Amino acid sequence: MRTVVAAVIVAPGGRVLAAQRAEPAALAGGWEFPGGKVDPGESDEAALVRECREEIGVEVAVGRRVGADWPLAEGYVMRVWLCSLASGEPVAKEHLALRWLGPGEYYDVAWLSADLPIMRAVENLLPED
Repeated sequence: MRTVVAAVIVAPGGRVLAAQRAEPAALAGGWEFPGGKVDPGESDEAALVRECREEIGVEVAVGRRVGADWPLAEGYVMRVWLCSLASGEPVAKEHLALRWLGPGEYYDVAWLSADLPIMRAVENLLPED
């Protein structure tokens, strides 16, 4: 079983960062949380920090884990953490676009099927302002 990690980057006001996939073609245009595959010998948290640096050019502080293992494609599970920006401004390096979504906007994008239940779980964890 391969592990994929994802960062739910939370900003003041309960805003979360969504990233629009560029590839593969079957997923292009769908929205997800930034992240990627864990390399052999790498911890989940280290992979999360590396992926955020590579994909969107930011350093994140890893916080609380969201749920257990989330189902993904055959042979993969996704592990998700709430994160905050430690430094940098997100840039769409490997995505078509990035978008901050505030309360009331969380479902204004077409979440990929694996990320939609995560957004629902995260919505229940975020404080209401």
